[in-house]
Amino acid sequence: MRPWLEITQEIESLQGVELDADCVGEMQRQQQTRGIQPPIHFHTPSFKCYETSEIPKQQSACSKSTWPAISITGGDCKLACDHCKAKILEPMIAARTPQALWREVQEQIAAGAQGMLLSGGSNQRNEVEYGPYYTTIRRIKETFPTFKIALHTALVDFDTARRMQDAGIDAAMMDVIGAQDTITQVYHLKRNVDDFERALEYLVSTKMKVVPHIVLGLHYGHLLGEWNALEMIQRHRPNALVLVVVMPIYASAQRPFITPDAHAIGRFFLDARAALPEIPLLLGCARPPGRVKTQIDAYAVMAGLNGIAHPAEGMVELAQCLHRETHVTPSCCSIALGDEALVWAQVDERQQRQRFASLNNIRIAVQ
Repeated sequence: MRPWLEITQEIESLQGVELDADCVGEMQRQQQTRGIQPPIHFHTPSFKCYETSEIPKQQSACSKSTWPAISITGGDCKLACDHCKAKILEPMIAARTPQALWREVQEQIAAGAQGMLLSGGSNQRNEVEYGPYYTTIRRIKETFPTFKIALHTALVDFDTARRMQDAGIDAAMMDVIGAQDTITQVYHLKRNVDDFERALEYLVSTKMKVVPHIVLGLHYGHLLGEWNALEMIQRHRPNALVLVVVMPIYASAQRPFITPDAHAIGRFFLDARAALPEIPLLLGCARPPGRVKTQIDAYAVMAGLNGIAHPAEGMVELAQCLHRETHVTPSCCSIALGDEALVWAQVDERQQRQRFASLNNIRIAVQ
């Protein structure tokens, strides 16, 4: 088999992009040990407009009406974490009352929405106060049963997790943090690592699809508690794991972030794939732009991740050169990865290909 590093340099978008030869070599060896490569899904959720030469706008479903992001607090958040400063919430549609949420969902469905990301700013205990909204969420699910809801849960207790389940949430998402210094210094939070693991345990005990996130480089651009977070996820076996990379553009000058090291992120991808061989892994929307994004995305393809949201130029070609079946999926990765169709393990090769052939996705190429 040809060296993968050699293959990357034949792809125009990757020419001159520095990749760690040892890391790429280990990715190739791990793939040979695993055998057949799973298909890779390139997710194009429509809360931002997206296109590349490989994925034109019409295939990416570039329309905010397809998968809107809604915040129950608008742009407000009590924590103002150093990496975010609530900037992530600002582009979301504000629905500050249950009545406003009901009206907004009706309007979005009339405009073609198939699901939504529901989020909001946290209180000072890293809890999003969804309490008044559960009845409305249940009403939405009963009235529009095919409408999917992915919920950013933040920290929850046992009863809150059950209320989310009973409201009909399809996919529950939370950031798992494995370093106390990051919780205290970056999040300004008087909670501990065990609180994050307990919240994950409570969510996994429900019937919801649970798709935790690990933010790589969350400690001012350095990897600190990510491997501990991975061990926590390994203990509780959620439906899928989304990896994202901190975006230092949101940080203040007083507490700056460095851009995370792409090669360290590649090595983390290796460890995550080895630790969770039967759980779908996806590289989510958030990561720094530019050349570092190309490096990160290339490592994700070669490490065997199941999908990439808003992939960099050249990733479709790279996947095809590595003999991975490729699809474009115009939906939020946390819903798609929670679906049974993306559970690659536990079925033989023929069943795998039959399942993926039946998916209602836009196929780019089949190797």
